[in-house]
Order: sequence, then structure tokens, then C-alpha cells
Amino acid sequence: MNLLQFSIRNVCRHKQRSLITIGAMAFAAFIIMFFDAFLEGFIQTMVQNSVGMNLGTIQIHAEGYRDDPDLYKRIKNPDKLIEKLYANGFSATQRIYGFGLAASGSKSSGVWLRGIDLKNEPLVTQINKHISSGSWLDGKDLMGVVIGKKLSKMLDVGVGDEVIILSQATDGSMANDLYRVRGILKSVGNGVDRGAFFMTDRAFRELMVLPEGAHEIAIVGKYHEEDLQKITDEVANLASGLEILNWRQLQPFIAKMIDTSEAGTFIMMFIIYTAIGMVILNAMLMNVFERIHELGVMKAIGFSPWRVAGMLFFEAMIQAAAACVLTLIFGLPVVYYFQTHGIDLSSLVSSTTMVGIAMDPIWHCRITFKSIATPTIFLFLLAALAVIYPAAKAALIRPVEAIYYK
Repeated sequence: MNLLQFSIRNVCRHKQRSLITIGAMAFAAFIIMFFDAFLEGFIQTMVQNSVGMNLGTIQIHAEGYRDDPDLYKRIKNPDKLIEKLYANGFSATQRIYGFGLAASGSKSSGVWLRGIDLKNEPLVTQINKHISSGSWLDGKDLMGVVIGKKLSKMLDVGVGDEVIILSQATDGSMANDLYRVRGILKSVGNGVDRGAFFMTDRAFRELMVLPEGAHEIAIVGKYHEEDLQKITDEVANLASGLEILNWRQLQPFIAKMIDTSEAGTFIMMFIIYTAIGMVILNAMLMNVFERIHELGVMKAIGFSPWRVAGMLFFEAMIQAAAACVLTLIFGLPVVYYFQTHGIDLSSLVSSTTMVGIAMDPIWHCRITFKSIATPTIFLFLLAALAVIYPAAKAALIRPVEAIYYK
């Protein structure tokens, strides 16, 4: 009988002890898998809420527009550029901006007027699905607008109420009109919540006498995060003479926070790994100490120290393999459930925004190759390391001492 077969027989013979060790290792692997997937999902949620709710992955502006958002600094022929972007695999939408004063009754507030391309905006962001009450913009209702959550409270208006807009058009005339609130957004971020005033691009052009051009083109495309700069350069080649910024450049604080959270994730996972490693090491030690008498008999009948150590090593690997199989069979479906349905943290968090980003209170896990490979590699590596001391102790113990060990 070779050493591997002998090790398998030992694992099967000591069923209770093996099941306890395998169960502890499988539970440890599940905890690692779950936390890894949960933290991956948390980071992805932050990026998606920052990019998918408002920014887009990349934005294009006329040179100097972001430093001085002037009504006259516009991108010329935006439709032609958007066609070029679509031809290269990107989704894009044009936006037009202006500033004005919104008034309702005795209350008023400065607002950020935003003309929206109803056809392309849903292909770039999900803000049209982020309605708290009422409905999103409709191309047939030019006088219908959507406003931010805090702005609705500042103006004391609700769905169906009327709001007057005062501004200055591009031709120098007074731009003013009466609009009706179609919808109120959920919390998106402080800037949008307090001042955003959404209308169709046609309504904006009529109000501000702006026949052509756009102030911003927002873009999304399929990419891996490490390729962000690559696709930024690709867009820059398609839009020469314009200012091209990706979401990390547009929101450096958020990008820094996500990078910091990844470092925090590493520290947290290190603590979890250490705690779980101690549990597995303890299980391995108990496995050996309970078998000192048995191991002494083996040495007495001719087992060499290397053969005893090798047997314990193979047993540890067999148990680790069994634990990985259990984790994949029982643990992976649990993590997948939380990836699909999410974890509702609304009762634990008092705010739906974090550093100015709207955060969905339902957080989803995200299963990646890393979240499956990490606990698998960890178990085999830790089992191999954890068995070194017990195996050395068993290999070096004298048969007489082991036989009479109590």
C-alpha cells in the first residue's frame, strides 16, 4: 500500500476527527469566499454608483469648459462625434448645461439646468431609473421637468407643482418659462440633490436659444479597470482638440477612497486569514496529539520519520481538498444568492449617500475568479504550513515515549 492510499484510509478510518477538521476548514474557506466577494461587490457598487448614476466612464468637454463653465464654450458637431464613438464600440450621450434661478411661491434657489438626450442618456447612466416619485422626462412633455430631492424640499414643491425658471439666453435675452415637476429623484449626490433641474434637450435649447452644440459628452464602454487609461487615450484620439477626462480624473477623491478601501480590504482579509489559520493549525495539532500513541506504534513497526511526516502531510492535503469541494458545493450557492438578491443594509445605515455618492442600501456580492481561487489556494497552503510542526513532532518522537504517551 503506497503512502497516499494509506493516508486516505486513515482519513476515512477516523471519521469523526476528519469530519471536524474538514468542516472547520470548509467553514473557513466559506468565510474567506464570502468576505472577498462582499468586498469586491462593495467596491464595484461604489464605482457603478459614481460612474453609472451621473458621470459616465469618460467625459468630453470643450477646452477650458470645466474651469469656466460658460454657456458659449461648446463642443461643435456633437452628433458627428457621437456617431464616431458608437462606431468604435462606445455608448455616448450629449448634455447641455446652464445656470438659472428656480422659484415657486415665496421660495427660490439657484439651479443647474441640464438638457438631456432622452434617447442616449439611458445607454450611459441609470439616472432615469432613480426616481423617488413621479416619472422621468418625456419627449412629448416639453414643460415637464425632474428635480433633485433636496431641491424639491427647498422649493417646497412636489410632483405636479409649477416652477418658474429665470436665466439669460445665449442671445442676451431674458430666458424664463413656467415648468411642471414630473418627477423627483432619489438621492444621487449632494450636487444633483440640491441643484439639478433636468429637462429635455429640446426644451433647454428653446429656453436658452441654443440651436446647436453641446457642453458635455458622457461615454461608457466595456473595459477592465486596469484598462481605463487605455480607453481614455483611445477616446482622445477620436476627439482631438477637446478635453478628455475619465471618472478617476473627474472624481479623484472618490478614486482615492476606493483605492484606500482596497488597502483596508487587504488588512481586513489578513486579519481574517490569521484568525482562520490559527483555527486550522489548532485542528491539525489536535489531530496529531490525539494520535501520538498510534504514531509511536507505526514507528515501532518500521515507519521511518519521513514516512510518518509524509503520511500526515497527505492527510492534510486530502482534508483540504475535501473542504474545498464542500465549500464549492454548499458555500458557492450561498454567495451566488447574495450576488443575485443582495444584502439589505437599510436598517443599519442612516444615509443612502457616502462621500457625496448615492449608495444603494442593498449591497451585492460579486463572485470573481479571485474569490474562488483565494480560499482554495489558502486552504492548501495553510494546511501544508500548519502540518509542518505537528508532522515534525510526530516524526521525531521516540516510539517508547509515544506508546506510553498520555
